[in-house]
Amino acid sequence: MCLKQRLLNHLRQIARERDPYMACGGHFFVQEYIRREFARWGSVEIHTFLVRGKSCHNLILNLPSQTKKIKNDLPPILIAAHYDAVPGTPGADDNATGVAVLLELAKKFADEPVKYPVRFVAFDMEEYGLLGSTEYAALLHKQRQPLRLMISLEMLGYRDLTPGSQRYPSPLQRFYPSQGDFIALIGNLRTVPDLIGMSRHIRQVGIPSQWLPVPNRGLIVPQTRLSDHAPFWDVGYPALMVTDTAFLRNPHYHKSSDSISTLDLDFLTGVCAGLEVAIRRL
Repeated sequence: MCLKQRLLNHLRQIARERDPYMACGGHFFVQEYIRREFARWGSVEIHTFLVRGKSCHNLILNLPSQTKKIKNDLPPILIAAHYDAVPGTPGADDNATGVAVLLELAKKFADEPVKYPVRFVAFDMEEYGLLGSTEYAALLHKQRQPLRLMISLEMLGYRDLTPGSQRYPSPLQRFYPSQGDFIALIGNLRTVPDLIGMSRHIRQVGIPSQWLPVPNRGLIVPQTRLSDHAPFWDVGYPALMVTDTAFLRNPHYHKSSDSISTLDLDFLTGVCAGLEVAIRRL
């Protein structure tokens, strides 16, 4: 089965109403789907945290590096996507696309490990204020766990070739393309070499890529903080977000129309293939 079809199969399972309060059945279904997929490649850890008395769950899969004997010497690459969605939307782009790519990268790196250990995390409660990632970043920081890089996969499947389809926080429109045909990498200053290298490798598979470094934890451009990388910025980790830029491009953002039919599956497939190459080169 080709990568495009595997991604579509994941999307068909994940793209459904899954708000943890208003659609708890769908939320549990997707949580279990991710757990079962992760379990194909290793032991799944559950990181449980409480939100006003409600138990919420981040799902974690650890994969070893190419050379297992040095895995304890190299910090892991953490790759993450959130699996919850806002009420009233199937959340196909936000963030079934990120989870689908997360699951495919887990398969790829389980079959053929990379230089670094890789930790895959599916975050809960992103839509309620990055709660799952905030809890987990704080835990890692408390444990003094180093990370080679944290990568947040956040909306990866919407492309619009129309000139003027891409919007930006001012004054970024002066420096970036007017059409929304690219995948964006947004990182803190510690990630600049990775932003450059990863964008280059993504372009080599035929997907346009733009990169943006942001100082001071992204506080001067708040739109750059709207995903699970931000809590990792806040505690000092090198972290970046991979995104189709969400509401700055996608008119279906947080709406009932955020369905699979609005996605560009060729674009999503290219992003997944490009990320695999880029992460292998880290």
